[in-house]
Amino acid sequence: MPVRSLERLRRASVLRMLGLMSGTSADGVTAAVVEVGRLEAASGAAAGRRVETLGWANFRYAPALRRRVLAARTASVEELARLDMDLGEAFARAAHGVLDRLGLRTDDVDAIGSHGQTVFHDPGRASLQLGEAAVIAERTGLPVVSDFRPRDIAAGGQGAPLVPYVDYLLFRRPRRRRALQNLGGIGNVTVVSGRVEDVVAFDTGPANALLDAAVRLLSEGREGFDRGGRRSARGTVSDAVLGRLLRHPYLRRRPPKSTGPETFGEELVRELLPLLPPDDLLSTLAEFTARSIADAYRRFVLPAGLVDEAIASGGGCLNPDLMRRLARALAPLPLVTSDEYGIPVHAKEAVAFAVLAAETLRGRPSNLPSATGARRAAVLGKITPA
Repeated sequence: MPVRSLERLRRASVLRMLGLMSGTSADGVTAAVVEVGRLEAASGAAAGRRVETLGWANFRYAPALRRRVLAARTASVEELARLDMDLGEAFARAAHGVLDRLGLRTDDVDAIGSHGQTVFHDPGRASLQLGEAAVIAERTGLPVVSDFRPRDIAAGGQGAPLVPYVDYLLFRRPRRRRALQNLGGIGNVTVVSGRVEDVVAFDTGPANALLDAAVRLLSEGREGFDRGGRRSARGTVSDAVLGRLLRHPYLRRRPPKSTGPETFGEELVRELLPLLPPDDLLSTLAEFTARSIADAYRRFVLPAGLVDEAIASGGGCLNPDLMRRLARALAPLPLVTSDEYGIPVHAKEAVAFAVLAAETLRGRPSNLPSATGARRAAVLGKITPA
């Protein structure tokens, strides 16, 4: 990207960004087009009105590509290199796909923010996201901001969670304390009030990760998730297995903390498969997911003060059985979804990485040390020219 072009983006009062996100469930790419005004994280301005989602779409991975993503943790260096390029192509197709659906051209967008596909995360030591930014830039003709996590790790943080910065910008209100609960593969919460210094954020544990892993293993890969939570709804919770899961040491660890499918994924599910009939296993995992979130609130959120509401987003919001269990576990705390605030539940993280990329282009730090444990706030991501 020519220096003059980068300087133009830095000075722009409004940036039209395209955000690309694939979570730990690895089911595909969510793409969102977002207009991002200038944001002041430390001010009392209503920053939420400066971020407008123009539209979004979800694009599923081809089955063969998804199998490769799910197997990436034990893949060879050669396979990881090839997968990086192939995922770049998938992310580029998603970028073109959302523009086509919205009737936009690439010239109508300033830049892309791509989170990539996480294939490995060791909190505070290393985090690997694939989806080559150079491929996305080449196929779209747009500059790409990518690879957001390493800078936070280099600054002493865990490299996650990164969405809390955007949660604070969009959802803070004076004299209200809100919990933003993401239900992706891994669950994470951001607690926001009127001051950035008071933000609390961390990974609560599993969201869809254990349920999806169980369905894949039970179906020998023919199915990827429990559609509508129907199987978990008809199963019976095993108190013995649930009690064992609720003693998991991660739940007691104090924030800042983050986790991934390395902890709550297929390896854990394989240990449980011989213990229960299939639907009872899914019911127990759904109950554990809901209870682990509520447990995190009781341990690390509510002791600091009352919360007015929990606002859920992510693919787990589309699972009615999980949402019923979570509402019951959190009661009397009200549980709503981000749809009620104009941000589609499935697109929130794509919107977030569009905003984070805009902040990177403007040279502004966008990690929250209170959330990641970093020594300082840092400008995140790497810029690949068009």
